[in-house]
Amino acid sequence: MKSINLAAGEGELNPLIPHPIEIVLGVVVFGLLYLLVKKFVVPNFEETFAARTTAIEGGLKAAETKQAEADAKLAELEQQLADARHEAARIREEAREQGATIVAEMRDQAQAESTRIVESGKAQIEAERQQAVTSLRAEVGALATGLAGRIVGESLDDEARQSRVVERFLAELETGAPGGVN
Repeated sequence: MKSINLAAGEGELNPLIPHPIEIVLGVVVFGLLYLLVKKFVVPNFEETFAARTTAIEGGLKAAETKQAEADAKLAELEQQLADARHEAARIREEAREQGATIVAEMRDQAQAESTRIVESGKAQIEAERQQAVTSLRAEVGALATGLAGRIVGESLDDEARQSRVVERFLAELETGAPGGVN
């Protein structure tokens, strides 16, 4: 209890209010600390802040420049891609046209070949028909001459006489009128 009495006996000290010496000493130490921080620490912070700000701004400008370059390159590549697509479409269209032309040429060639084959077949058939008619005439002539010789009773071996008889017989057959019967 003495310590309480001592404090009460010296003059009533308020625990909320510090001693004036402590206030002065606190102000002096705070001032010194403030000056030291202001002289040494703040300039370093300012330099670092300025350097970082410059670096960030430079980085942003570089990024904007790179972005603009990338956008320009992208636009250029898109233009090249569009040009390539147009070129590919043009080449496909040319290929279609060439294909259609080739198909038309082949169709024309096939038609011409078909016509040539048909004409050749017709000519061959006509030649064979003529050959068959000639062969039949010769056989009919020989038969007619043989029969006429038997009917007439004389030989028709003479070539000219045989030819005349055969021709007259065939002409009568073609007109439909029999030789001696009216």
